[in-house]
Amino acid sequence: MVPVIDMHCDTMALIRNVEVQTANLKKGVTDRPVIGCFKATEDELKNGLHFRENSRMMDAKRLKASNYMCQCLGLCSSKQSASNAGVDPWEYLLMISDTCDEEVAANADLIRPVTTGTQMEKVFAEGYAPVLKTIEDSMAMGGDVEKLAEMYRRGIRVAGFTWNFENDLGFGHKYVTDPVTGKKHLELDTENGLKPAGFEFVKAMEDMGIIMDISHLNDAGIRDVFATAKKSTPIIATHSNARALCPHPRNLPDEFLREIAERGGVTGINFCHAFLNKACMNDEQKFSRMEDMTAHMKYIKNVAGIDTIGLGSDFDGITSDVDFYGCGEIHMLEEGMEKAGFTEDEIEKVFYRNVLRVFKEVLG
Repeated sequence: MVPVIDMHCDTMALIRNVEVQTANLKKGVTDRPVIGCFKATEDELKNGLHFRENSRMMDAKRLKASNYMCQCLGLCSSKQSASNAGVDPWEYLLMISDTCDEEVAANADLIRPVTTGTQMEKVFAEGYAPVLKTIEDSMAMGGDVEKLAEMYRRGIRVAGFTWNFENDLGFGHKYVTDPVTGKKHLELDTENGLKPAGFEFVKAMEDMGIIMDISHLNDAGIRDVFATAKKSTPIIATHSNARALCPHPRNLPDEFLREIAERGGVTGINFCHAFLNKACMNDEQKFSRMEDMTAHMKYIKNVAGIDTIGLGSDFDGITSDVDFYGCGEIHMLEEGMEKAGFTEDEIEKVFYRNVLRVFKEVLG
C-alpha cells in the first residue's frame, strides 16, 4: 500500500462535540442545535466516542492498518459549539486541543504526535501512524497573535484563517438565505479582504513556522494572503477542489491553483459531494464518487501540475455517500486513480510525497 498523508479531517471536533452533547443530556439539556455531521448517535451518547475504534470515518486502528504517514487532525471552535459547552470560543479551542492530546496519548501503541516532516518519516518508519494538529478556523483566537503562539506551543503547525463566517481576521464567502425555500447557501465574496489582524497573522505564521491554509477563506482574502506572504512561502489549501469543474465558492479558481503551485504548495482534494459535482451542490444529491475526485485531480494537474495535488478528505466533517468509507478504505482511491490513467509515480505524489515535501520544507 502507498503511504497516505491526509491534510484535513474533523474527527477531533466530532469527538469533542459528542462529549458536550453527552454532558448536556445528563443535565437534561436536549434543545441545543448541532451541526449535522457532529450529531451524536444514541450509541455514542450511551457509550461515548473515542479515537481508538469507532464506526465513524476515522480511528487510530484504521490509520495504522491503512499505512498512514500522517493524518492532520483539524481543531475547529465555532460559536455554536462553544455556546453548547457553556464556554467562550477560545476556551473551547483549548478544550478540543486537550481532547486531541488525550486521545492521541491513549493510543500511543498505534499513533504518535509529530510537528515536522522529518518526524513523520521517522515515526512512520518505526511502525506508528503519525498525527499532526491543525486549526481549521482561527476565529477563537480573536486576532491575538499571542494566542496563536500558544497554539503553536500546543503543537499546531497548520492554520486556516476562517471557516464559513466572518471573524477578526477576514471573511468566508457570503451565507445567503433563499427567500423561497429558506435554505442557506454560500455565494462568492470577491470584495472583502483580510482585516488588519489577518495581515498580522500572515506575518506571524511565517515567523513562527506555521503553514497557512487558505481553504474556507474568501477570494479577496486569498489574494491578500498571496500579496502579503513572501513569494518563497509555500501556501496550502488543505481541503478544496477546482472551481472550474464544480462552481462552489469553497473551490479554487485556476489563478489560485497556479499561485499555490508556483509557491511550491499543495491543494488537497476534498471528498465532500458539494465540492465535487455541480449536481450535488444543493445537497439534494450527496454522492461522492471516485470519478469526480480523479476528474478534479486531472484538471488541477493540467492547470497547475501534478506536484501541487494532495489529499484533504474532510472525513467526519462530511455527510456524503462516498464510494469508499473512511480511512480504512482509502486505498480504493489508489485503484481509482490507476483506472483513471495516473502512473504509480503520480499516485505516490498525490497520496503523500507532495505534502511531505511541503511539510519538510516549512516545518523541518
